[in-house]
Amino acid sequence: MIYFDNGSTSHPKAPGVPQAVKDILEQGCFNVNRGSYAGAYEMSSLVFDTREKIAALFGCADSRQVVFTSGITQSLNMALKGLLKPGDRVVTTQMEHNAVIRPLEQLKAQGVQVDVARCGMDGSLDLASMESKITEQTKLVVMPHASNVCGTILPIRKVGEICRKHGALLLVDSAQTAGVLPISMQRDNIDILAFAGHKGLLSIQGLGGLVLSQQIANGMVPLVTGGTGSHSHIADMPAELPDRLEAGTLNLPGIAALSVALNYIMDTGIGAIFAQEMKLLESLTDGLSGIPGVRLIGPVNQAEKCAIAALDFPAMDNAAVAARLDEEYGIMTRCGLHCAPGAHKALGTFPRGLVRCSLGHLNTEAEVDEFLYALSRITKDR
Repeated sequence: MIYFDNGSTSHPKAPGVPQAVKDILEQGCFNVNRGSYAGAYEMSSLVFDTREKIAALFGCADSRQVVFTSGITQSLNMALKGLLKPGDRVVTTQMEHNAVIRPLEQLKAQGVQVDVARCGMDGSLDLASMESKITEQTKLVVMPHASNVCGTILPIRKVGEICRKHGALLLVDSAQTAGVLPISMQRDNIDILAFAGHKGLLSIQGLGGLVLSQQIANGMVPLVTGGTGSHSHIADMPAELPDRLEAGTLNLPGIAALSVALNYIMDTGIGAIFAQEMKLLESLTDGLSGIPGVRLIGPVNQAEKCAIAALDFPAMDNAAVAARLDEEYGIMTRCGLHCAPGAHKALGTFPRGLVRCSLGHLNTEAEVDEFLYALSRITKDR
């Protein structure tokens, strides 16, 4: 089995993650703020420590501004629906995932105005198009840090500077970059960062979150309301974070797993993780140049992307190629539109789609060689 679909979810997980989940389930997964006994206090400490690690990783001064969710889709919905009201203007890009596109469609029906900045056929953001759409009437800009289709890295810091100039807020979707590229709320001018636990952060599905600036923390309307274990005598949600945005029971096995994964990432180093992924991508890209019938979509310069190779086979059916890679060679990729139809339209691959190979730092050169061999055999059969 060769797994080249880390853009969807990482595999394998960080060392110690499965054991962390097992331990917490066996030893007592006691709810936070719901019990006055030692086990509940231990869980509170676990949650606090994990918030602190996330805050440190993303350059947030106060860990209370880290809010846990069920995943990055919920995080994006919370931010968009908690901030935007009828009449507000929001700017986004052609590279968005449906986790942004679909909530915005709902909000458009309620009177929110949405502008879309252009992207090039390599996935790069047209900064002039973006700047022309951000005005004093723009409340929010939402964009990915990198495309989940072709890996193109978008200039969040420059967009953040434009946002600051016009008084707009910046929401960044870090699904493809958290744990792989350095991200700083302050340095990158980010007001809201949405993250997934199960991709570059090397933990399990079912956990994500938001990192908020203090300005945002005071202005967001909760998407979900309910019990928090605090201020139980009042009918309104508590005023303070993170309680105000964390109604219900937290995913404690997921938080335990994320805590262990964050230790691994910090010990290994984000720079080392990214360097290894890009070394593998370079080997894959170099090998593709010797295989006829394959078209690589996205930036030519590897410094402009993360470890995703988006492949088109003009003389073949892309879905058939992906199926043969799996069935004949045990190589898992992802074919289709990758929940990002606008990105494929910008790239010129809609509605055909692409075969996406997304690498992780725990993949190997031997796996890349096997992938290249498999493609050379499949393309000869066309």
